Amino acid sequence: MQTVFLYSAIALLLLIGFCLIRVIKGPSVLDRILGGNVIGTHATVLLLLIGLLYNNLAMFIDIALAYAMLNFIATLAASKYFLRRKAVHLEHEDVTGKD
Repeated sequence: MQTVFLYSAIALLLLIGFCLIRVIKGPSVLDRILGGNVIGTHATVLLLLIGLLYNNLAMFIDIALAYAMLNFIATLAASKYFLRRKAVHLEHEDVTGKD
Protein backbone atom coordinates (compact mmCIF):
# COMPACT_ATOMS: atom_id res chain seq x y z
CA MET A 1 0.00 0.00 0.00
CA GLN A 2 2.94 2.31 0.62
CA THR A 3 3.86 2.20 -3.07
CA VAL A 4 0.36 3.33 -4.06
CA PHE A 5 0.70 6.33 -1.74
CA LEU A 6 4.17 7.06 -3.07
CA TYR A 7 3.08 6.94 -6.72
CA SER A 8 0.04 9.07 -5.90
CA ALA A 9 2.32 11.66 -4.27
CA ILE A 10 4.57 11.68 -7.33
CA ALA A 11 1.54 12.14 -9.61
CA LEU A 12 0.36 15.04 -7.44
CA LEU A 13 3.77 16.67 -7.71
CA LEU A 14 3.52 16.39 -11.49
CA LEU A 15 0.07 18.00 -11.42
CA ILE A 16 1.40 20.79 -9.20
CA GLY A 17 4.05 21.41 -11.86
CA PHE A 18 1.36 21.81 -14.53
CA CYS A 19 -0.56 24.23 -12.30
CA LEU A 20 2.63 26.19 -11.71
CA ILE A 21 2.86 26.74 -15.46
CA ARG A 22 -0.67 28.22 -15.34
CA VAL A 23 0.36 30.51 -12.49
CA ILE A 24 3.40 31.77 -14.39
CA LYS A 25 1.86 32.06 -17.88
CA GLY A 26 -1.77 32.77 -16.97
CA PRO A 27 -3.41 35.21 -19.34
CA SER A 28 -5.23 37.01 -16.52
CA VAL A 29 -4.86 37.63 -12.83
CA LEU A 30 -7.86 35.44 -12.04
CA ASP A 31 -6.24 32.50 -13.87
CA ARG A 32 -3.15 32.96 -11.75
CA ILE A 33 -5.20 33.11 -8.55
CA LEU A 34 -7.08 29.96 -9.54
CA GLY A 35 -3.80 28.19 -10.36
CA GLY A 36 -2.43 29.12 -6.95
CA ASN A 37 -5.58 27.82 -5.30
CA VAL A 38 -5.31 24.50 -7.13
CA ILE A 39 -1.67 24.22 -6.08
CA GLY A 40 -2.74 24.78 -2.47
CA THR A 41 -5.42 22.11 -2.74
CA HIS A 42 -2.97 19.61 -4.20
CA ALA A 43 -0.46 20.50 -1.50
CA THR A 44 -3.08 19.73 1.16
CA VAL A 45 -3.68 16.28 -0.30
CA LEU A 46 0.08 15.81 -0.63
CA LEU A 47 0.48 16.56 3.09
CA LEU A 48 -2.03 13.84 3.88
CA LEU A 49 -0.21 11.37 1.64
CA ILE A 50 3.06 12.19 3.39
CA GLY A 51 1.31 11.52 6.70
CA LEU A 52 0.22 8.12 5.42
CA LEU A 53 3.75 7.36 4.22
CA TYR A 54 5.24 8.20 7.61
CA ASN A 55 2.46 6.41 9.54
CA ASN A 56 1.75 9.59 11.51
CA LEU A 57 -1.48 10.80 9.96
CA ALA A 58 -2.80 12.60 13.06
CA MET A 59 -0.10 15.28 12.99
CA PHE A 60 -0.36 15.83 9.25
CA ILE A 61 -4.16 16.18 9.37
CA ASP A 62 -3.79 19.20 11.66
CA ILE A 63 -1.18 20.75 9.37
CA ALA A 64 -3.26 20.05 6.25
CA LEU A 65 -6.40 21.59 7.76
CA ALA A 66 -4.55 24.74 8.79
CA TYR A 67 -2.94 25.00 5.34
CA ALA A 68 -6.30 24.50 3.59
CA MET A 69 -7.92 27.27 5.65
CA LEU A 70 -5.05 29.66 4.92
CA ASN A 71 -5.22 28.80 1.22
CA PHE A 72 -8.97 29.48 1.14
CA ILE A 73 -8.67 32.81 2.97
CA ALA A 74 -5.74 33.93 0.79
CA THR A 75 -7.68 33.12 -2.38
CA LEU A 76 -10.71 35.07 -1.23
CA ALA A 77 -8.58 38.03 -0.17
CA ALA A 78 -6.63 38.14 -3.43
CA SER A 79 -9.81 37.86 -5.53
CA LYS A 80 -11.55 40.59 -3.60
CA TYR A 81 -8.50 42.85 -3.77
CA PHE A 82 -8.08 42.57 -7.54
CA LEU A 83 -11.79 42.90 -8.27
CA ARG A 84 -12.01 46.08 -6.17
CA ARG A 85 -8.93 47.54 -7.83
CA LYS A 86 -10.60 46.97 -11.19
CA ALA A 87 -7.27 45.73 -12.47
CA VAL A 88 -8.81 42.48 -13.63
CA HIS A 89 -9.96 42.67 -17.21
CA LEU A 90 -12.67 40.15 -17.82
CA GLU A 91 -13.31 39.52 -21.48
CA HIS A 92 -17.10 39.21 -21.49
CA GLU A 93 -18.14 41.21 -18.45
CA ASP A 94 -18.31 44.91 -17.75
CA VAL A 95 -16.20 45.39 -14.59
CA THR A 96 -17.07 49.05 -14.16
CA GLY A 97 -20.71 48.32 -13.35
CA LYS A 98 -21.98 50.67 -16.06
CA ASP A 99 -24.47 49.36 -18.61
